Amino acid sequence: MKHTTRLKAYMPFTYKMMIPYLLLVLLTDISVGYLSYTMLIDSRTEMAETNIRTAMEQTRNNVKYQMDEIQRMSDTLFGSVPFQRALQRRGEPLQIYLTMLDEIVPQIQAPLQLFGNKIRLILYTMNPDLNEVPGEDLNQPITKSDYYILPFDTIRDAGWFRSFTSQNRDNVWVPLDTDRELQNISQIRKLVSFNDYTTTIGYLRITANLEDLLGNFDTFPVEEGISLRLIDRTTGESLYQRGQAALQAQDQDVLKLTEDIPGSSFTIETFVPPSYLTKDASKLQMAISAVCAASFLVMAMIGLVVARLSGRKMSRIVGLVRSFEEGNFRKRIHFSGNDEFVHIADAFNVMATNIQELIDSVYVQGIQKKQAELEALQAQINPHFLYNTLSAVSSLANLGETDKVTGMVRGLSKFYRLTLNQGQVYIPLAKELEQVETYLDIQRVKYADRFTVSFDVEESILGDRVIKLILQPFVENIFKHAWFEDTIAIRIVGRKLGDRIELKVIDNGIGMKPETVRGLLDGPSLSGGYGLKNVDERIKLRYGPGYGIEIASVYGGGTSVRILLPAEDVPELRDAEQAQGA
Repeated sequence: MKHTTRLKAYMPFTYKMMIPYLLLVLLTDISVGYLSYTMLIDSRTEMAETNIRTAMEQTRNNVKYQMDEIQRMSDTLFGSVPFQRALQRRGEPLQIYLTMLDEIVPQIQAPLQLFGNKIRLILYTMNPDLNEVPGEDLNQPITKSDYYILPFDTIRDAGWFRSFTSQNRDNVWVPLDTDRELQNISQIRKLVSFNDYTTTIGYLRITANLEDLLGNFDTFPVEEGISLRLIDRTTGESLYQRGQAALQAQDQDVLKLTEDIPGSSFTIETFVPPSYLTKDASKLQMAISAVCAASFLVMAMIGLVVARLSGRKMSRIVGLVRSFEEGNFRKRIHFSGNDEFVHIADAFNVMATNIQELIDSVYVQGIQKKQAELEALQAQINPHFLYNTLSAVSSLANLGETDKVTGMVRGLSKFYRLTLNQGQVYIPLAKELEQVETYLDIQRVKYADRFTVSFDVEESILGDRVIKLILQPFVENIFKHAWFEDTIAIRIVGRKLGDRIELKVIDNGIGMKPETVRGLLDGPSLSGGYGLKNVDERIKLRYGPGYGIEIASVYGGGTSVRILLPAEDVPELRDAEQAQGA
């Protein structure tokens, strides 16, 4: 496109901006003060963060060490064959008493004496002959290391135990019953018999106080606003809190530091308020803030001058760019004079013209080509099915089966009425299923009761629209190629997976060999693969390569065809409708 060269006096835009640039240079000296303050704050922040991170690493190592010690206690009892045998021993009260005195209690007491902090070790046993050993009230804080031997019935109906077993969890750290109130944490695991590795002989629970596990808090001064909490990453639950951690977690200005505890789902979170990081720089902050305020006023005045000089033209250019973003390439812009704005406007005008021409010549043609390919594939299905059905009608007519011929012709009429769908490409899934039912009615005329069909489709997707004739070719393929006994069973399944719809056509026919399955959708159509490849190509043309057909088959054991489509309200479908309208 030609554009007129303007012969008016040319004044570069950089000259127009020279005076504001010179004024901004004068502000460089003032900016040095701001940079000095920033560097001071960064240095103070880095030092404070380093100190706190070091303290967090020490806390993490302390927690990790104690959790490992408790895990070793648990592993020792779990792996002790004499301890297991003693737990399963049955007999007279005196014999059981001696067993507990000689074999069970010593193995439980030994780790308690070696562990540094106060813990509770609780054994829930399945053996009703063992004596119960109660300790302190479990609803009270831990005051000393103690052990308990309790019958399994004490936790059988507990909510936490039902949750533990229903989720099939084992050997985990979780807060149980009163642990949350007392700020405790428990390690619980199932004890199984080494005879068969499946029989449960009891449950072992070791409870420790979280404050004891976390250790010394001198490096986390709560009085200066620092707070700490222990989080379970799997649930997001706060297990322990020191300071106003819950409030500070919602404050975006607070520095948040995290430290994961290896081998567990726990994370230590520390919140450092800005006041702690900047407490040594408050005086400098006030002085430099005054300087920055003054510089801001000066820059605001300069900005006002710049805005008056270039704002009007700049806003028009921005408006042009926004129209490009919205897909409108027909808008043009013109400026008077002969400066950079004029050249920018002319360049935008030329670019818009070229883009519009490219859209007209490439994009629209591409959509038309894609639509033509899709319609051609759609058209191929109808004569393919019509040929097969009319062949069957001809055979029945030759045999004098007039009633069956009439039934098949009526079914064929209804089938093509549903197929035409008033020229619409999309039909509700319910109509697609009705079309399959119509096809099956036609086949029942020929095969009577030699096949069974079941539908398992979620009602929530029956109203979703799909491209027509995506199920019938697979059902037809079953009758042509899968039948090898007197009867055959067909199952059609439909469900919603997120923003997608999954349809399956399953049969118990002869199935296919792996090399046959691999070649069905690749290369030239194989025998029995015409309809499959056609449907796959139509789906990919309509929705994109992320959708289509998958086939799983076992030779002699049946075939399952999986059809993946977008749900009605996903963006791909809207784009496809817009392309069809174009």
